[in-house]
Amino acid sequence: MTRRTTSRPVGRFCNRPDFTAINQTVMAALPGLLRRWLPDGRIEGNEYVARNPRRSDRHHGSFKINLRTGRWGDFACEARGGDPVSLFAYLNGLSQTEAALRLATILGIGTGSDHAA
Repeated sequence: MTRRTTSRPVGRFCNRPDFTAINQTVMAALPGLLRRWLPDGRIEGNEYVARNPRRSDRHHGSFKINLRTGRWGDFACEARGGDPVSLFAYLNGLSQTEAALRLATILGIGTGSDHAA
């Protein structure tokens, strides 16, 4: 008996968004998105510097997002991430998957979870 294989994901990966594609699309629009997400921030060189809305942050300086790479961190509380999806998840208290799906919807892009039969 020959077993038929398929390229369709199975199990928990069926609804996994395409994080790479979503992050790339977000990176292209990152400065504008950051102005919406963190309106009191400002660009300083290659970084967007803002107050962290997840804690009592009174001064700019420790919460920074790299505009070239998307890496971000708040060095006052050791919160950090490597891409815009993780930043959106952090800011909104979402899982990585939820954040990716919401960003895909906001930006009008496919999620990578749509598979034809």
